[in-house]
Amino acid sequence: MLVQVVKSKIHRVKVTGADLNYIGSIAIDLELMEAANIIEGEKVQIVNNNNGERLETYVIPGKRGSGEITLNGAAARRVAVGDVLILIAYAFMDFEEAKEFKPSLVFPNEKTNTLT
Repeated sequence: MLVQVVKSKIHRVKVTGADLNYIGSIAIDLELMEAANIIEGEKVQIVNNNNGERLETYVIPGKRGSGEITLNGAAARRVAVGDVLILIAYAFMDFEEAKEFKPSLVFPNEKTNTLT
């Protein structure tokens, strides 16, 4: 049996941009992606602490060390610059493996969205 569990989480980052005219996705600082074990193109759930919105999109890398969190395309309508988000990626795994699995949890600086 397979179960879906939290694989990665970036906890409490602020939206730095919203570009309605981009094709779609969320741009995440590459340093945060690597720390959270999230890859380009991976599906993530976005939880907006400011308005309760939950949505899904795919990840594109932002500039390393920039703190960038930019929602693109239709998702840009679901956020405002400065909103606080939780970004979550999930994985399917065997039930027994899931019992032992430890997700990658990242808690960036809440003012800069960076790891330092």
